[in-house]
Amino acid sequence: MREQPVVVALGGNAISPPGSRSPIPAQYERTLETAHHLVHLAERPLVVTHGNGPQVGNVLLRSDLAAHLLPRLPLDTCVADTQGGMGFMLQQCLDNAFGQAGRRRPPPTVTVVTRTVVELDDPAFRHPSKPIGDFYEEAEARQRMAADGWAMREDAGRGWRRVVPSPAPKEIVEERAIRALLDTGAIVIAAGGGGVPVVRQADGSLLGVEAVIDKDLASALLAANLGAEVLLVLTGVEHVALDFGRPTQRDLHEVRVGELAGHAGAGQFAAGSMLPKVQAAISFLARGGKRAVITTAELSEKALAGEIGTQVVP
Repeated sequence: MREQPVVVALGGNAISPPGSRSPIPAQYERTLETAHHLVHLAERPLVVTHGNGPQVGNVLLRSDLAAHLLPRLPLDTCVADTQGGMGFMLQQCLDNAFGQAGRRRPPPTVTVVTRTVVELDDPAFRHPSKPIGDFYEEAEARQRMAADGWAMREDAGRGWRRVVPSPAPKEIVEERAIRALLDTGAIVIAAGGGGVPVVRQADGSLLGVEAVIDKDLASALLAANLGAEVLLVLTGVEHVALDFGRPTQRDLHEVRVGELAGHAGAGQFAAGSMLPKVQAAISFLARGGKRAVITTAELSEKALAGEIGTQVVP
């Protein structure tokens, strides 16, 4: 019987230094640091997923700046582009980390450009909320909305940004291919940026749509469908905390999923920050997962052993 895989969801801090304009060499340097922390996971089937927020924003900005020369890229194409580029970076860094760790026969690494099925009747399409791309002055933002049909909102006093739908993931199209690759002993990099969003049409064909899927929720879906032993969500803090940033802050160590859901319902976790990671842990366990862990890349080995981090259990 094949050993159960581990799915590792990398947050943006595991790939890019702070700042959306970080140059590619700096991203490689940070990703190599992260890869060294993942070498211990290669003893078992391993799937690595990742976010792409700064990267897809940069692709959109390049497309926008070149719009007088070339047609703008649709958002689904931008997500696919970042899956390829970031997958290449992760493959390079993982291979190099294995070599530097003295692994004579490291496992092969493979990137799968992954599509994620969403539903057009998802309420997210009626209420776009996910900010992407650059900031604009109000006058230019209103011009964009009129000329390009963008939905835009003021973002916390920093300017106006485009917002797009963030529908719930329903199906990972390449799931069978990922299973087959795991069976060969490969480390699979998949579902980058939550997957390329597609909808299934009446005739069964797939159509890309302008949306962004939360990568943690897509990772939870993929992990559950693969029968993963653990969903390991790597972020910038060692533990999930209650009353984060206040004098009453309390780190959560081992927590039952129902208790964690109660804290989420009480508004303890920030949207766009810790909340999606908590929701992913809850979703994974609701689909039959046995354990989800939220911590940093540096502590991933001890966290997988149950020694540190926030351990979410049924």
